[in-house]
Amino acid sequence: MRKIIVSLFLVLTFFCSPAMSETAADWFDKAHALWDGKKYTDHKKAIEYLNNAIKLQPDYAYAYVSRGNIYEEMNQNQRAIKDYGEAIRLKPNYATAYISRGLNYAILKHYQKAIEDFNKAIRLEPNYANVYANRGIAYRGLGQYQKAIEDFNKAIRLKPDFVDAYYGLGITYAMLGQRQRAIEGFSEVIRLEPDYVEAYFHRGSAYLLQGNNNLGCRDAEKTCTLGDCKLLEVAKKGELCR
Repeated sequence: MRKIIVSLFLVLTFFCSPAMSETAADWFDKAHALWDGKKYTDHKKAIEYLNNAIKLQPDYAYAYVSRGNIYEEMNQNQRAIKDYGEAIRLKPNYATAYISRGLNYAILKHYQKAIEDFNKAIRLEPNYANVYANRGIAYRGLGQYQKAIEDFNKAIRLKPDFVDAYYGLGITYAMLGQRQRAIEGFSEVIRLEPDYVEAYFHRGSAYLLQGNNNLGCRDAEKTCTLGDCKLLEVAKKGELCR
């Protein structure tokens, strides 16, 4: 009788423990409660919760993507890629997983793999502006500047106020030495986001390279007021700005 009572106690303890009372969705929600709108506030806890969700439901594709996002925040890009790949295996038409894996490939400068993932995402979500902008960055990384420009322009057509696409366009034109077009791209960034320090920096550089010291120095001064004085210091050393 004692053995039966002990066994029953162990069974009840096992099934009534906090870990077993939570469902996979509960653990997933707990992890997302740590998201503040920009990042996870406790990476270790969020991963622990998602691990629990995956243990309870091994085919939980969304949990793999969320855990991949956390690894990306932690700069553990290979781990992120592995999780996104598992999500894709479980859910082959999961556009977000392709986009996220592509971004991590691009971070690691595996641009061709990134483009392949972005192509798959575009086939699934042809009107998603962000994918074109991301693919533009990857094309630029391969030195395929015209394709990059086409993608940034496509992103802007889909989302006319897309700051990052204008910035990408400006950077690409600057790399090609097309300074006026670069200036136009950065000017759109500044119009949409007036305190975008990198846009002032690059536009100021383009003006100075054009010989337009007046506008170049104005942008260099603005960049400095926003916390980056490198351009102004270089311009003053070169006696381009007072």
